[in-house]
Amino acid sequence: MNPKRKLLIAGNWKMNPAPAGFDADDSPFRSRKNVDVAVFPTFLDLRRCIDAGIPCGPQFGRPEPTGAFTGDISMAMAAKLGCQYALCGHSDRRQFHHETDEEIAKQFVAAIDNNLIPIFCFGETESEHDAGKTIEVLKRQLQPIITILTGSLSLTADRFSLAYEPVWAISRGDPNKPAATSKDAQEIHALIRSLLPKDKQASTRILYGGSMKGSNAAELLAQPDIDGGLVGGASLKIDDFRKIVEAAEKNGQNNG
Repeated sequence: MNPKRKLLIAGNWKMNPAPAGFDADDSPFRSRKNVDVAVFPTFLDLRRCIDAGIPCGPQFGRPEPTGAFTGDISMAMAAKLGCQYALCGHSDRRQFHHETDEEIAKQFVAAIDNNLIPIFCFGETESEHDAGKTIEVLKRQLQPIITILTGSLSLTADRFSLAYEPVWAISRGDPNKPAATSKDAQEIHALIRSLLPKDKQASTRILYGGSMKGSNAAELLAQPDIDGGLVGGASLKIDDFRKIVEAAEKNGQNNG
């Protein structure tokens, strides 16, 4: 982690209720002095998080402000509610809702236009990884965002983050296949950074979304190009999420 980039730990609760105690005074879902923390609950719990003073955002938002899009909400609506962040292009949305790179780029722009901080998610599937197509897939998924970043001199790095999601590292069911290591994650993060416009490389936060948990957070966050985590299952376990945030705090103190 570069000391110029403040770590961000984001919890994605997916289609689950808010964990008990999420709004306590000592909740690990609250930001710290040297660590930004955000959560992505279902639409039903956004208001509860906002009322509790916990930085949050929708797991998805349409770029159109209003319209005949049953079941959706817009980035504009999320911003009006009081959200600060928004997820764009999570692997679940790509898989189950068939969101395209171009559609996700529009969400990214709409989030920024509504003063939300988008976290752009991308990463290769297990079959793509095993076929040696990782770099090809990442370049394709990133290209619309790189185009946006290249054309926007005023878009500073505190207005967005990237989250690398190696889907194969999250969903592998074969115990004989190795999971991602911190070395693997660092190599890909360094590659991703090299693909960004030169003026955005040093300042852009790139989060790791490959099953970060309390037991591996410190090692992952010690890598120079990993600037936080997009945490799934562990974000529903308050004690485990607290360990991740504490590891980030310690890392921030060591690099401060």
